[in-house]
Amino acid sequence: MKQAMITLLFVFLLTGCSLVSIQPTDERTDSKTEKTSTGTTRISEDDHNAYYNSPQVTDDSTLQKPGQSVTDEKGEATLKAVKQINKVYRFGEIEYTIKEMKLLHYRPDYSLIDYFHPLTEAEEFDFIKISVDIKNQSKEKRNFAPVVLFETNAGVKMDWKQDMYLEHLNGEIEGNQIKRGSLGFIVDQADSQKVEWIKILTSDVFNDKQERLEEAQKIQLNF
Repeated sequence: MKQAMITLLFVFLLTGCSLVSIQPTDERTDSKTEKTSTGTTRISEDDHNAYYNSPQVTDDSTLQKPGQSVTDEKGEATLKAVKQINKVYRFGEIEYTIKEMKLLHYRPDYSLIDYFHPLTEAEEFDFIKISVDIKNQSKEKRNFAPVVLFETNAGVKMDWKQDMYLEHLNGEIEGNQIKRGSLGFIVDQADSQKVEWIKILTSDVFNDKQERLEEAQKIQLNF
C-alpha cells in the first residue's frame, strides 16, 4: 500500500511539474545543470549560481553563523540555524547529495510579496532550506524527486507543491546529468524555534517507461 501511494504521488508530481513548465506567466526559472561523463565536479561560479541565484529569494551564501543577515534587492534574510550535511544517498544509478540545511527568517521585498501569497499570508516568515545535488550516473533518462513529502518534529507536514523555490529539481533527469539547487518550506515562526529535525520522503526512481527501478527513501536530518 505504501509503495502504491508513493507511486501515485510521483505520477501526480510529474503531471504537476509539466503544468508548471508550460505556464507562460510563471516567473520561476530552472536551476542550472551540468553534464559530466566522470561524475566528478568542482565548485565553480555556475555551481554557486545554481544554489543561490534565485530570482525571488535573497542569496544567503554568506550567512554561516546564526544571527547574521544579508539584504539585497529581493529582501532581507537572517540565519537562525545551519547544519552542514554533505551526505550521499544512492538510488541505484541516482546519487542524491544533501549539502546543507538552514533555518532562515525572510522578509521579501514588497514587489515579491505576491509571489509568496499562495504559500503564506505573512509579509515575512521563517523557512527551512535544503541545498542538494542530483546526479544521474546512467546513460538513460530517469525520473526522481528529491522531496515528495516534508515534515518536522514540530508537526509541520507539507508536500512537494509547497516548495517555495520550485527550481524544477523534480521529474526527468537526462543521462549523465547533474541537477543542483535548493528546496524551501515555510514554517510558522512560533514553531520554528522548536524544530530539531526534519524528515523528507523522496520519490521512487523510474525510467522513461515509468517502470519503477528503485524504492523511495525516508531521510531524517537533525539540526
